Amino acid sequence: MLLIEVTNARDVVRRRIGRLGERLIGKVVDAEAQVEKALIQEMETAFQEFGIEARIVSTQTTKLIGNRCEFSIRVRDDRDVKLNDGSVDS
Repeated sequence: MLLIEVTNARDVVRRRIGRLGERLIGKVVDAEAQVEKALIQEMETAFQEFGIEARIVSTQTTKLIGNRCEFSIRVRDDRDVKLNDGSVDS
């Protein structure tokens, strides 16, 4: 199982929407949700290309503290990645 924590979501969104949109971060734009949504889409595409089936889950309240993970799970997005034709290329 992999766990990925995006640690610079606000910076990524800030670079994408510019200085004017920076004021919206946290008010109208949920930086973490936007970055995770884009990351999930990219991962889904890559997984399908490699023939990997997986379940990608984005949670809102999981925290990494050192090498310990605290869970109070509230699922934000959940996607099953399946192969289109059911076969794996060698």
